[in-house]
Amino acid sequence: MNKIKKILSLILIILLASVNGAMGAVSSVGSGNDDWWTAYPDQSPGAGGDVNHPSWVLDALKSKPVIIYVHKSCNYCAPQTAAVQNITDEFNGQITFFNIGADGNDSRSEEALQAYDPNGGKKYVPLTVIVTLAMNSEGEVVPVWHSTDEVTGDSWVKKYVEDAVGQYDENSADWNP
Repeated sequence: MNKIKKILSLILIILLASVNGAMGAVSSVGSGNDDWWTAYPDQSPGAGGDVNHPSWVLDALKSKPVIIYVHKSCNYCAPQTAAVQNITDEFNGQITFFNIGADGNDSRSEEALQAYDPNGGKKYVPLTVIVTLAMNSEGEVVPVWHSTDEVTGDSWVKKYVEDAVGQYDENSADWNP
């Protein structure tokens, strides 16, 4: 009877693992508000247009997912700064983190705002961007991204970073940069 219980337990573990793997990403690739985007999303004035990923982002993406945080040292940005820092500390070593001031002293801030502002280049901060790899509608692995210029808190950042790490692990071997 113990052998049967062990075998059934093993079968259950295998089934649960396969269901978890089949569930895949939390957010799908598309153009909706919660999707991973391959082009500017539906709510953007540039909807459907191609994204010009900065070279420093693509270079970093060769080894792990990327989080970009463009901000000022102001009271409005402070809660998002804390949320991003909490999550990047938690995922240290699993993501590349670019913490960029929007004071005009770092050219990467302008590049990130131009490429990833979900409102079509209005350049609001704080801008939080997560970039990873996923399969597009043609079955090709490409860089995908999601961003916001709102204060979202820890749970939003963590959701996308966890998903980015999972997507990256699943797809990075098939990416040809």
